[in-house]
Parts: sequence; structure tokens; C-alpha cells
Amino acid sequence: MDYTIDLIDTNLAKKLIKENHYSHSWTPSRYSLGLFDGENLIGVAVYGFPVGRQTVKSITPNLENKDVLELKRLWLVDEAPKNSESYFIGKTFDWLRKNTNIKVLVSYSDPMANHLGIIYQATNWLYQGNNIAIGTGYLHKINGKLTNQRSVCVVYKTIKREELLKIDPNYERVKIKKKHRYVYILHKKDRKKIMGELKHKIMPYPKDNLNSDW
Repeated sequence: MDYTIDLIDTNLAKKLIKENHYSHSWTPSRYSLGLFDGENLIGVAVYGFPVGRQTVKSITPNLENKDVLELKRLWLVDEAPKNSESYFIGKTFDWLRKNTNIKVLVSYSDPMANHLGIIYQATNWLYQGNNIAIGTGYLHKINGKLTNQRSVCVVYKTIKREELLKIDPNYERVKIKKKHRYVYILHKKDRKKIMGELKHKIMPYPKDNLNSDW
């Protein structure tokens, strides 16, 4: 592969992610990195600071917010050769080591979208299970579409089951499967120390979503 990687304009990254990523949604970012085949932009990786207030300290209590980035979105063109995603992620590691002081990366894969995090497994991230988040969340299935509670309130002005059944007799409240969490230690010099401080144990990679915790 004769690809290059570089920062790209946030608005361009946002456009490509919203058009092509399975979520069709954007998220606040710190670095938007593009994968180029010559002059052609064929992939986007979006890193940002974790949104959850406790995310960083849930990795190790000795990390600060400035030490951690979350890989929030990853997209490549369908025509990209086999193993392009692994190659791209590896190159983003190199870029972050060279251009930032970030120590640890974190990312999630969503069982609700039937995602296991195979790309994280292929690039040697550490797996910490899918039972880290506290509490239980729900989605609302209305007119065949899964919607979060905030959107339901905005659109339908209620989250009461009896009221939503009037709108859609087939309405369901669906318990959310917790996301798989992966972490990656960027620098070899930090690995032993951080590994010794991890709050959650490292687990074998999941092979399916059948046994995901609810």
C-alpha cells in the first residue's frame, strides 16, 4: 500500500462521516485524519476527547483528560483493499505518537449494530468487556425505528408507554446492550505502568454478541 495520512478539514470529515458512516452522525472531534491514495481521500478517522466525565478515570485514576483520546468514527471507501482499515489505524497511531502527547486511546463497538470490534482486535487493542458502564439504558421502537429517549421527548412530547402505544400500537421499549470497550496504550515506555494501574481487567476478545451483558 502506498498511502499517506494527514489532517483534513473538520467540515470535510463531518460531511463524509454523515454521508457514509453507518451511524450517519457526527461527534465533536480533536483530530480528523484522512487516508489518501495519491490525491484521492479514501478514508477518515476521527479522534476526540471522551465525552463521559468518568471515562478517563475509569481507565486508570492516574490519567488526566489531556492524556486520552477516543477513536469516535472510522470510515473507508468500499473499494479499499483488504486490511486497509488495520493499515489506516496503525498509521493514525504513528501520527498521534509524533504529533501529540496522548498516552491512551479508547474506543467502543456497539452490539446493537452487531459490532464486535474486529478491527480493534486486528490492531491489538486491549479488551475490557462490555459491562463497564453504570446503569441500564433503553431505546424506544416507534413506527419501526429505534429512537433514544431525548428524541422521543422532542418529537412525541412524552415517554409514557400508554401514550406512545396510542401513536404506534406496536411500540416497544428496548433494553440497550452495553458497548464493548477497547483501550490502546500508545507508547511502549508507558505500557508497564499503565497496565499495572488499569481499573478493569483485560479479557479475551469476544467472538460473538450472543453473551453480551445487558
